[in-house]
Amino acid sequence: MTTKKVKLMNGDGELIDALEHSPLYQGYRRAFTAATGLPLALRPTVTCQLPLHGKTGENPFCARTAEKSRSCAACSQMQDRLSQSAIQSHATVYCGYGLSETAVPIRLGSQTIGYLQTGQVLLNKPTPTRFRQAVEEANRMGVDINTPRAREAYFSAPVMTRQKMESVATLLGVFADHLAIQSNQIAVQQASAEPPIISRAKRYIEEHHREDLSLGQVAASVHTSLFYFCKLFKRHTGVSFTEYVSRLRTEKAKKLLLNPNLRVSEIAYEVGFQSLTHFNRVFKRVLHESPTEYRTRLQPA
Repeated sequence: MTTKKVKLMNGDGELIDALEHSPLYQGYRRAFTAATGLPLALRPTVTCQLPLHGKTGENPFCARTAEKSRSCAACSQMQDRLSQSAIQSHATVYCGYGLSETAVPIRLGSQTIGYLQTGQVLLNKPTPTRFRQAVEEANRMGVDINTPRAREAYFSAPVMTRQKMESVATLLGVFADHLAIQSNQIAVQQASAEPPIISRAKRYIEEHHREDLSLGQVAASVHTSLFYFCKLFKRHTGVSFTEYVSRLRTEKAKKLLLNPNLRVSEIAYEVGFQSLTHFNRVFKRVLHESPTEYRTRLQPA
């Protein structure tokens, strides 16, 4: 897959957030959890939270242990190991309780920007011996899980073979490619997004188009130098400041020309042109017909 090399203007976290709220991801997440029974998270490369905590399909045992601060710290360390292991391709790591989590990288060009993460599964059927080992591991962290509720949650944990988890990782890898394509589109949009200076300038022009506007006046309104504003404005609008104002005034005039009670000269001054001659010349250059011709053409027969 080929992607454009784009500088992420607002960081990977904002890009991942945009992907997470996209219909593409939300639809896939629901379908994935319904088909596998497993939770799914889309997360940035660096996170201080447990990605699967609170997600639909979360393992009840993991949900309980996540509430314990010391156990939660151990889970966070496991997340760090998983992030480091999955930079180039999918990886699986195991916690002290024997549960596994799998992460699949989402790559934008040569850069890993986030992960699809699932898991909280046992690769072997839970047994009393394995539960005792989990209790001992928890005791070493100063956490007591030797309770009836914790035992019930442990024995209800999903069990999947390594082969099935590999298949799940392959499935997520295909979806990660789809998300990479969409992330590239979002990154391009971010890179070409209109700067706030231009947005404010457009609003100022809209509010003052009836006046004798100058480039310096608008540049001053957005607190930037004349030279910088001139270059920035043309780069993001595709036209010069003078041309933009002329086209805006022409659009305003088109609406007023629908009113047969207004003279063309009145309309010219109303939208900000300083002379009727200038108005006629600009109108014809933009629309390839004079204001009178435009009005006549739109009049009902």
